[in-house]
Amino acid sequence: MGNCLTGDLVAEARDRLATVAHRTPILRSATTDSLVGKHVYFKMENQQKTGSFKFRGATFKLMQLSKEKLQKGVIAASAGNHAQGVANAAAKLNAKATIFMPEKTPSAKVDATRAYGAEVVLTGQSFQEAYDASMKRQLQTGAEYIHPFDDYDVMAGQGTAAAEMLQQEDRIDTVLVPVGGGGLISGTAAAAKYMNPKIKVIGVQSAGAPAMYQSFHHNRGKQLDHVSTIAEGIAVKKPGERTLPLINEYVDDIVTVSDEEIASAIVYMLERNKTLLEGAGAAALAALLSQGSRLKSDHCGIIVSGGNMDISTLPMIQRLSNKLHHSA
Repeated sequence: MGNCLTGDLVAEARDRLATVAHRTPILRSATTDSLVGKHVYFKMENQQKTGSFKFRGATFKLMQLSKEKLQKGVIAASAGNHAQGVANAAAKLNAKATIFMPEKTPSAKVDATRAYGAEVVLTGQSFQEAYDASMKRQLQTGAEYIHPFDDYDVMAGQGTAAAEMLQQEDRIDTVLVPVGGGGLISGTAAAAKYMNPKIKVIGVQSAGAPAMYQSFHHNRGKQLDHVSTIAEGIAVKKPGERTLPLINEYVDDIVTVSDEEIASAIVYMLERNKTLLEGAGAAALAALLSQGSRLKSDHCGIIVSGGNMDISTLPMIQRLSNKLHHSA
């Protein structure tokens, strides 16, 4: 497909995904509005098929492939939401999906991916090792590689969440977006600036995995040796080669939040809005709650990117959240 990301491509993706992806609701919360002194709009991608926005990018990418390519199958590496997104998209389009995952991936994620019909290959200690193994297999089989973020069609698909949100609520002046490798925020920025160039797009990274934050503010795409965060969905060591230039061009700012702030946002949404967010999905809300007073916005959109939380981690999340409130 094309070698760039445009608002037109996102609009095309939105039209093509209209019958396949859920048009997820926007959640309003009077409590949140009064707490932060703004009108807040949550785009609930935790209610998307497979529990995250990743289904959008994977589906649009696969829709662009020819019949011959689909017959050769698709391949990906992921320890999380991308795996399920690709597996479900492949099932819808009758393509065989092979997903490489690190050996210690929680069994719930492995089972969910298999349930969508994908073949799961467990290999390596880290994501990087699973990724390397998947690249090797790709060379042997000629299957189409579906990258989690560094692909313009994938980015365009992810951007459809923001495109929908701005159709659902056209007063939004600022969008807060979680950032890992940068696929979601690239698509979001392309969609938002195309629909209204005045909209501010602000990325949120975990302080324990700030690769994109550092690259954006210090203008170098540097690889981190180590990442550590409860938001595993955005724990990326290296910014995308294609996403970084787009982010430098279109994104207004990138901020970071602590694990305690992310945990606090998860607990807040559970208690106040009866809604489960995973760590990455709570990052944008964490930024609003901790830094909202500095944010000049009357109508703020929050992309709740996913809700695939391992329930057994909730006690740890509650402890982290308590830590923040005791030190406050």
